[in-house]
This record gives sequence, C-alpha cells and structure tokens, in this order.
Amino acid sequence: MPFSNEFSAHSLGSGWIEASYMSPKQRVFLQSQRYVSSGATEPFLSGSNSNYVEEMYYTWLENPKSVHKSWDLFFRNANAGAPPGQAYQTHLPDLSKSRALLFQSHGLAKTAGKAEKLVEDHLIRGHHVAQLDPLGILDADLDSFVPSDLITTIDKLGLYGLHESDLDKVFRLPTITFIGGDETALSLREIIKRLENTYCQHIGLEFMFINDVEQCQWIRQKFETPGVMKFTNEEKRTLLARLVRSTRFEDFLARKWSSEKRFGLEGCEVMIPALKTIIDKSSEMGVEYVIMGMPHRGRLNVLANVIRKELEQIFCQFDPKLEAGSGDVKYHLGMYHERINRATNKKITLSLVANPSHLEAVNPVVQGKTKAEQFYRGDTEGKKVMSILLHGDAAFAGQGVVYETFHLSDLPSYTTNGTIHVVVNNQIGFTTDPRMARSSPYPTDVARVVNAPIFHVNADDPEAVMYVCNVAVEWRNAFHKDVVVDLVCYRRRGHNEMDEPLFTQPLMYKQIHKQVPVLKKYADKLIADGTVTLQEFEEEIAKYDKICEEAYTRSKDKKILHIKHWLDSPWPGFFNLNGEPKSMTCPPTGIPEDMLNHIGNGASSVPLEGFKIHGGLSRILKGRLEMTKNRVVDWALGEYMAFGSLLKEGIHVRLSGQDVERGTFSHRHHVLHDQEVDKRTCVPMNHLWEQQAPYTVCNSSLSEYGVLGFELGFAMASPNALVCWEAQFGDFHNTAQCIIDQFISSGQAKWFRHNGIVLLLPHGMEGMGPEHSSARPERFLQMSNDDSDAYPEFSAEFDVSQLYECNWIVILLPFRKPLIIFTPKSLLRHPEAKSSFDEMVSGTSFRRVIPEDGAAAHTPNEVKRVIFCTGKVYYDLIKERKNQDLEKHVAITRLEQISPFPFDLVKEELEKYPGADLVWCQEEHKNIGYYDYVKPRFRTIVNHTRPIWYVGREPAAAPATGNKNAHLVSLRRFLDTVFNLEAFEGKMF
Repeated sequence: MPFSNEFSAHSLGSGWIEASYMSPKQRVFLQSQRYVSSGATEPFLSGSNSNYVEEMYYTWLENPKSVHKSWDLFFRNANAGAPPGQAYQTHLPDLSKSRALLFQSHGLAKTAGKAEKLVEDHLIRGHHVAQLDPLGILDADLDSFVPSDLITTIDKLGLYGLHESDLDKVFRLPTITFIGGDETALSLREIIKRLENTYCQHIGLEFMFINDVEQCQWIRQKFETPGVMKFTNEEKRTLLARLVRSTRFEDFLARKWSSEKRFGLEGCEVMIPALKTIIDKSSEMGVEYVIMGMPHRGRLNVLANVIRKELEQIFCQFDPKLEAGSGDVKYHLGMYHERINRATNKKITLSLVANPSHLEAVNPVVQGKTKAEQFYRGDTEGKKVMSILLHGDAAFAGQGVVYETFHLSDLPSYTTNGTIHVVVNNQIGFTTDPRMARSSPYPTDVARVVNAPIFHVNADDPEAVMYVCNVAVEWRNAFHKDVVVDLVCYRRRGHNEMDEPLFTQPLMYKQIHKQVPVLKKYADKLIADGTVTLQEFEEEIAKYDKICEEAYTRSKDKKILHIKHWLDSPWPGFFNLNGEPKSMTCPPTGIPEDMLNHIGNGASSVPLEGFKIHGGLSRILKGRLEMTKNRVVDWALGEYMAFGSLLKEGIHVRLSGQDVERGTFSHRHHVLHDQEVDKRTCVPMNHLWEQQAPYTVCNSSLSEYGVLGFELGFAMASPNALVCWEAQFGDFHNTAQCIIDQFISSGQAKWFRHNGIVLLLPHGMEGMGPEHSSARPERFLQMSNDDSDAYPEFSAEFDVSQLYECNWIVILLPFRKPLIIFTPKSLLRHPEAKSSFDEMVSGTSFRRVIPEDGAAAHTPNEVKRVIFCTGKVYYDLIKERKNQDLEKHVAITRLEQISPFPFDLVKEELEKYPGADLVWCQEEHKNIGYYDYVKPRFRTIVNHTRPIWYVGREPAAAPATGNKNAHLVSLRRFLDTVFNLEAFEGKMF
C-alpha cells in the first residue's frame, strides 16, 4: 500500500513534523515530498506515483546497491535523521528511470503506473460497486453511480490509458499487493479478475482511510491472498446447522405465537452463526468472557442459540397470565451464563446486558462492564475479556451515543482494547427509508472517526460472513482496536410482527416476499456440491424442531420460571454470608481518629521525591494539613477521608467525569502535575497504605450520556467498589437523562439489577444562570418510588427496610442502590461548611436529619417557627436568624436524606415543637426543587392537622437567573418572609 494520502496531506498542510517523531518510512516520504515541492524534478509523488518512492525504499533496505547512488545517499541521510529539506541532493535522477526498475513487465514501463492506479482504485472505492444487497434493488452506499475511475468492465480500460490489447500482457506485481499469492507477475486480465473478486463481490472493504501502513497491509493480505476464503466440509456443515437453528427458532415462534410481538430475526438469520463464529474464534485466542449488548431485534434468538438460555424459560414468558417476573418485556431482558464452548472445549462466560427500547443506550454500559471485568482480572490488553455490540443500521447512524462511545474506545481509562461491532443492516428504520435517515453513504461511517476498519458483507452469503467475522476477531487480537462488520440484509416482516411494511415500502417488500430464505439457498448449494445430502438436511431440521416442541411442553409448568436467568451481572456470595442471608442492618460508618489523621496527612503531602508542584497548590495542601490538625474537614477533605478509608478496606474507588482530577471548582487536586517534567503525575491517594485497593480518578471526554453509561456498566461488575460519576455542573446530567431514567432509576424494578453507582451533581443557586445552578432535584424526587401518603413502620432501632424498598440510595448496606448527591459549589470554601472529626470517628453514622442543636432546641416551648430545609440555603438562614436575633424563637432543621423520606426523624422534630409554625424553605423556585415532594409527606406525618408553609422563590420556567442583582433581590425577599413570624397568621391551608 502507498503511504497514506491522509497522512501526507495533513503533514504537508500543517507544517513539517519534527523528524525525531517520525518513523524512517515517514521521514523518507516527507523528505521526498519536500524535494518535489521545491520544483527540482517531476511531481512523481502525486497520486499513485508515491508508491514508487516507497517501493524503491523497501528495495533499498534489502540491497542499497539496487538503486541509483543518489537515491542511496538520499535514503541514508533521511534514515539518519537529516532535518527536513536536507536529505536530498540536486542531482537526484529522473524517477521515470527508477520506475522501470520497480514496476516493469515486457517493455511496459509506461503502462505499469496505470495498472497500479487500477489496483489502488479497487482498494479505495471497490466497496461502492460490491454486490452487497441480497435483494439486488438497493445500493448499500445509497448511490447507484459507479465511480468513473473504477474498472468494472473491459470497455473502461481506456480511462486508464490501457487497451484491450494490454489484457494478456504480463505485469510484474509490486510487493505491496497480495493478489498474486506466490506468483510475482500476472496478466492484466487476471489482475482485474482477482481485484474484482476481492473488492467487488459480496464483501466491501473500507479501510484505506486508516493512517497506519501496517494495519492496511494486514487487511489486504487477509482478503487479497488467493484461496484464503475456503472452508472445510465440516465447517460448512456446522454453518448449515447453525442456520437451521436460527431459522427454525423464528419459524417456531411464528407458528406458536403468531399474534405476539417478538422482533424476529427473519432476513438476517446469518447473525446467529456470525456471533457464534466470533465467540468460537475469540475463545480459540484465549478470551474467557464475552459481554454483549444489542437492541431487541433478534434478542430472543441470541438468548436461545448463542447464550444458550433454556428454551422453556423463553417460551413460558409468552404466557399472558404469567404473574411472576420482570417489569419489562421479554425482548429487553439480559442473561449471564457460563458454559463450555464446543468448538474449543474451553470454558466461556457470556453476558447479554438488558436494554430498554432506547436502542444504542446499552453501548457505553457494555463498555463500562467490560472495562471493569478486565480491570478486576488484571487483563490490561483485553486478551481475556471482550465486548460485542450489535446495532441496527438506522440507530447506528442516528443515535449520538454511538459517536460518544466510539470516542471512549482509545482513552486510557476507558478503552476495552477493541470492540467487535455487528450491524444488522436491514436497509430501513421502522418505516423510514435510509435515504431519509442519514446523510452519510453508509450507516457505519461514524466508525471512521477512530480508524476502525469496516467490513460490509452480503448477509445472504453465509461463508463470506463467516470469513469476515474470523478476520474481525483476528484484527482485534492483533491491534486491540474496534472493527465493524456490516451485515447488509433485509427485514422479512415489518418493524414488529403486527406491522404492515407495504404501506410505506411497497417495492422493497414485493421483492422480499419473493426472496428465497438464506437457509434454503445455502442448503441447496451444499446439497448440490455433495457436502450434505437432502436427508441429512431434513434430519437436522427435524431434530431442532423436536427440541423446540419438547421445550414448549415443559414451559407449561408454572413453576419453571427462574428470575436468575434475567441477571446479566450476578454477584455471587454478596447477598449471603456462609450460606445465610446477610443481616438487614446498617452498621456504623465512622473510622478511628488515627486513620482520619493518617488520611489527612496523606492528602496534604506529595509522596514522590523531587516532584515540583504549583505554588498555589502548595497553599492548598498546607490548608488541608492545618484542618487535619484542628480536627475539621471541608467537603474536599471529607471526600478524601471517605475514599481513603474505603481503599484501606480493599474497596476499589473509581471517580470519573469531566475534569474530576483537579475538580471543576479547583477543590479536589487528586492528580498532581510536575511543573517541570511533562506527563509526570502523582496520585497521592494511591500511596496511603501499603496494602490498599487501587484508586482510579480519570478525566473523561466531554460526554455525559456515554460516560455515565460507561460508569454504570463499570459499577455493575462488582458490589465491592465505589464508582462515582461527577457532572461538571449538576444540570449537565440533562444529556444523560436516558441512562438515569432507563437504567439507574428503574433498573432494579425492570431487570432485578442492583447497582451502587453514585452521581455527584454540583448544585446551588448563586446567580450564575440557569445552566450552572440547578441539578433539577425535582426530577429525581419525582422518580422516587416511596409513597407520600403511607407512613412506614419503623422498629425501635432504625432498620433498612425503607431503604431496601426504594429505588435509589446507598449507605454501608447488605445491598446496593444508586445514590444521587447534590454536591456544593460555593460551600466548597464556605468557612461554616465544615465538619468535626467528632462526627466521623468510630461509632458514628450518616445522619439523615440534622436537628436544631442551638438555643431553640433547649427551649422548644418558646419556638414559634420550625424551618425545614436542605442544602446551601441553611447557611443563609442561620446568618439571617442571627442578624435578627431570633435564635431562641426559630429552629432550623436540615434534611440530609430527602428520599426515601425520613418520616421517623421528621416526626420527632414535629413533636418536639408542637406549637410552632412549620415552614419548608428552599432557594429553588416553587415548581422546582423539593417542595412538591416533601409537602405531602409532612402532611402525612401530622395527619393533615398542621400546615407546612412554603417560602422560597416564585415559580419560574428557568431554574435560575443569570443576573447577580436579581439573584440577591430574590434571596432578600424570601429571607425577609421566612423570618417574619406573623407572615402566616390567619391564612388558610
């Protein structure tokens, strides 16, 4: 292959790259370009002519005397690192003379370059004319135009300056092509034939955009070498048997449940043997665990024939009277299964992650789970754990999370060392024609951004599909990079089995109704060539049909359903201790004071010698040390204490998000940067204890949807880890709302999935505008599942039943729940926002409610008003109360846990001040924040006998103002109201 055009254009367009960063090949190429640009000789490096310099270079490496002495001098200088422009000499020879030495035939020096141009055009554009559509009516690239410079018929030879008389002339082949195999020369006719067979038949290859010569040559060798796409009779018989299972499974469901939605695979039955081939080949190369994500089309078939879920477990879910089970439809469910791979006789673990109808939302979740499994196994190269992602063509092109996930693929803390993407290209999205669904030629073009090779293949050619899948696995194993297999197929039925596709795609579906199924096509082929007999084929069908019928009979047993089959991330041993269920209690979370001091000292130091930090950071570290001596912590140091104590207990901590290493508000500084040595960093928290769990803190790409999904997947892998995602500002979770709604809030209810993901959402009304103020807490509260009208029963000692029933919270518990924390911004440096060691030492626990402990608490009968609040507004309230000298008459109680609502502790506070007004005060607008959530719960506690008044900002569409003066005026207004002790007298409620 020639030096990449993209590489050369970029390099020359943006100035000369420093020679010290170049490989010898790159240096030679750029030096040659510089020589040409000087006008010293003909423009021999334009287009395909750049091949000749490269070919001459390779020839020179083998034998320096094989080229002209001036070229020998040029290559020696360039290889030695001569600065740009100084390797060449003015007496370089005419390249046309060297060309004859490099690529010649029987006197055909003039036509040799034209023949090589023909080779290049097939490499770059051959996929545009490949026969990819099984229906034969559409062009996979949405363009029926055949590039004029791409030879497909003999009569176009003239475009290359060639003639029919040249067809039987023999050309010596350059070493950069593999179409000759062991032959070094071929006739032009044979060259064209082999190129068309490789690049213009049922496989379309897109890879010439990759800027790595080695990778491109690797792909060329896999597909150009004659005879590579051959299968033994045994391999063909196995392929046929897998097609039988894939096809007959769908046929069986259609016969038994003709009126049920199942999102069948008809039209792409080859996907099942394709996945099994990927898994077999990966197992052969050492992979032990495959994690998969996919949309609903074909999921039941994958569960049955790839994951090997028991058929009766699938069939029994079609029973409309089924009472037990998940809160989701059967074609959204996942599974985890360990079994022996029959092709390799090795143990393989397969996990299919549950997914909602938000088709591509599962992509980052799968990647995060894969990364976690690799991390905990020490699998730094992805040799043991890998991911497979299946996509629909319309969703792959249309869903932005696909792009976000691809951009995580090569980031150090997010890479999974290569994912195999399989696109089920139905050439339609629900009812939308692809010409209306995307602007790119192919649905897979998004993969080009990370230089992932794309293998398009006609799904009605099963052997071509199997070969492409094998190459995809070998690519991942060799280069640890993503690869895409685009199965160009069709959808035999509508979007679902009840849909009528002829309404919108009449011509396509008239052709589909005539289409011979791939199973019959392939069976006829194998019967015709004697690989199998008709009797053997029919026996294979009868055998699988019998398996389905027997499973159907067993599925009638109502006791057969097992929830364990829906778990895609089981946590063996976590929920039990010595075979018994763990005690449902909440142990103290405090730690010894000497541990607090040790962590505080670690947070204040730089553990590496000779490491020079920024002067401003030195002051921050000194401040931490001073706080430790004074036995107090602010938010940043408190976070350090929490993380550090978990690390000592062997709990892995991972903190991810935009700029989390330093912290958006410059408060965290968990990664220190040497001010004099580039890329030298230090993470002090990884140096706290000799035997400690690792701490991972990593800045993410500028993504919320993809990164939050990734961290959710990471948290799925193990209960013995603290995985945190921090939004740069709390409201930025808006663009990750799909992950919150579909996975975090409802994951346990739908899929029995426990998860301990923690969301850190900076929140606080400070006049910084609507997009930098509110984390929209009302959204999370609205999705909380506790009943505002039901007062829960509490034992004498607080138990965890309320927490167990809710959908999100987490403490040190025998189960895992997601946690949403509205983290501070201005309070990060507020002098009053600190906690004493006394609140963190051994025997202490998280305080769901922090009651009034000042003068008002000691004279409760004199208290005229109790203000309940949460968050930053507390500090505004206590300051104003002191200014108005109302500390004996107004009590202020903080709710640290909003949901599930702390009914028991709030009741104690209400009973303590029986004669006082009850006020809920928040800085958020009335229709935003917490009021609509807490109001009915307060009323439930008092049985609707006392009002709970609201004080705060008036309702508004935007969550905050961006005008500082307007912010202060509204703050002043509600502070005046909340401390006006006559404000609510005589008012009805």
